[in-house]
Amino acid sequence: MPASFYMLRLQSHHLYSGSSRSLEKRIKSHFAGRACRTTRIDPPLQLVYFEEFRSYKEAFRREQQVKRWSRAKKEALISGNLVKLKKLAKRKKQQ
Repeated sequence: MPASFYMLRLQSHHLYSGSSRSLEKRIKSHFAGRACRTTRIDPPLQLVYFEEFRSYKEAFRREQQVKRWSRAKKEALISGNLVKLKKLAKRKKQQ
């Protein structure tokens, strides 16, 4: 069953990440204030990014991965700036 990973920009300009088996239904629920507490308190402005996967497990795995990223890295993904994304992905040398 296909599934999606997605990111929403909220009114506070924070980014909300999620995964769903039905992206269209889930986004409608977020905009209606019924999907989760976060988007009820801080409503979404727009869907800024999504990826499709063959299974929900893969989409959820991607959500968990991206949630650990810095804001700069998420913004690079959203803008499609792969050069910046790769640069931000490099681990800093430990001293």
